[in-house]
Amino acid sequence: MKRLLSYLSHYKLESIMGPLFKMLEASFELFVPLVVANMIDVGIRNQDTGYIFQMGGLLILLGIIGLACSLTAQYFAAKAAVSTASCLRNDLFSHISHLSYTEIDTVGTSTLITRMTSDINQVQTGINMVLRLFLRSPFVVFGAMVMAFTVDVQAAMIFVLVIPLLSAVVFGILLVSMPLYKKVQKQLDQVMLTTRENLLGVRVIRAFNRQRSETARFEEENDQLVRFQVFVGKISALLNPITYIMIQFATIAVIWVGARQVDGGVITQGKVVALVNYMSQILIELIKLANLIITISKSVACMNRVDSIFCLEPSIQEKEGAKAQQEEGAAGAGAGIPRVEFDQVSFLYAGSTEESLSHMDFTVKKGETVGIIGGTGSGKSTVVNLIPRFYDIASGSVKVDGVDVREFPLEELRGKIGVVPQKSVLFQGSLRENMQWGKKDATDEEIYQALDIAQAREFVDSKNKGLDLPIEQGGRNLSGGQKQRLTIARALVRKPEILILDDSASALDFATDARLRKALREHTGDMTVFLVSQRAATIKNADQILVLDDGKLAGKGTHKELLTSCQLYREICLSQFSKEEVERDGQ
Repeated sequence: MKRLLSYLSHYKLESIMGPLFKMLEASFELFVPLVVANMIDVGIRNQDTGYIFQMGGLLILLGIIGLACSLTAQYFAAKAAVSTASCLRNDLFSHISHLSYTEIDTVGTSTLITRMTSDINQVQTGINMVLRLFLRSPFVVFGAMVMAFTVDVQAAMIFVLVIPLLSAVVFGILLVSMPLYKKVQKQLDQVMLTTRENLLGVRVIRAFNRQRSETARFEEENDQLVRFQVFVGKISALLNPITYIMIQFATIAVIWVGARQVDGGVITQGKVVALVNYMSQILIELIKLANLIITISKSVACMNRVDSIFCLEPSIQEKEGAKAQQEEGAAGAGAGIPRVEFDQVSFLYAGSTEESLSHMDFTVKKGETVGIIGGTGSGKSTVVNLIPRFYDIASGSVKVDGVDVREFPLEELRGKIGVVPQKSVLFQGSLRENMQWGKKDATDEEIYQALDIAQAREFVDSKNKGLDLPIEQGGRNLSGGQKQRLTIARALVRKPEILILDDSASALDFATDARLRKALREHTGDMTVFLVSQRAATIKNADQILVLDDGKLAGKGTHKELLTSCQLYREICLSQFSKEEVERDGQ
């Protein structure tokens, strides 16, 4: 809650004016029963039509003033709530964008989406309701009790007894319901996860004809959410009937005591009506307060969940003074210092007890092309993800230009590197806008040059829209191979010192793949290239090939060397080439 209050502090005026105008509205409302009482005791008793119209006009005036105060309060409350939620959402998005892969993998994408959307929306609703009613309702409740004492002390004692009992019921249900709303929101995360999995994997689900089983799984998760919501709803629903019963009994008591007072000539009939009206006001406000407390319970639970994301500290932190150290290393980069060096690197993912990489040791010179091959889950992608420091290693060191990557400013380190991930990701917009992700001020000539190298120029020209070609969200209007070629071009536009292609040609046919590798060799110059692939043909001409097996370096060398020195690499080649080709390459 401290975090939320810090955001609200930027909107002090709105946060003060909203409740203030609501209390002004309540003040005018508290005078209404007294006006009605005078209308009965004076106007009706004396049959004074002028006085009745005078009091009627006063009631209308009080209503108009109350409406004006209410609308003003609504404006300030809405402005504070919407502005606070907007700032909260912006800062949460910025915070999430600075989290490392480790935190995102641990929390989960669906959870982060829920925090950004429904949770913050619920917090916004809570702020709005609190500013409007949190002071108004108690003010009216206790104000009505005070006004009742001005009417008749004996009858007002009923108010003194009822209000504490009602408060105990309301806050008791609040204490029970708040933890339950946390369970509801947690189950909502699970429903969101199931929904996201099904929507993203809809093609696979239909290919395996698993619609019924996935529907059943979703219904099970959704039914669990419904059960939680119904259970907590039943507890929350007790508020209205309990408060109604207590207020109705209190109203009966007021009428009974008031009737005796009227019969004894102590108070007038109009004052009894005023007491009943005050009791009705308390009933209405307590119902509002009960609903407000339910909303607050949800909002507090949601804010705690949002705050838990803010409390996540990125595991990837820049070191102070990193820039000067980097410049010192870079100065000697051309004097025989390896472009990339892994020195006894070990790594394990968060929550894992086994190392994904063990004692990885190799060096790569400037301008070299390095092929990385191995079975599924052998650690190929993990190796290249450590170079731009997407993850931090457990032991050893990863160096770029002779400097440990942990010593670099992240922006500068990643500015040296162009990454093409396994999953091709394009963004909604034009082709030009997507290509300029690699370099903001890239010219059309630079973009076309990158498209030529990536073998994407032909299909781009065939669409007759040039660089204004519209790209739908996720590249839905493109084939898998087209998306891969465009992501390669996007990385090439920035002309990086290190280019990482993480199995990024898997959707290309062999002829296109061969042309792509040839273009890369001819145009990359001093660029150091990492080729991660399952295809031996893709990496066989690399200057150095790393063969991984279960997180360990099983072999290192050229294609010809590995055919004789590494049995695993030979088996991979035999599974993809004819025996004659392998024997010929090994000679």
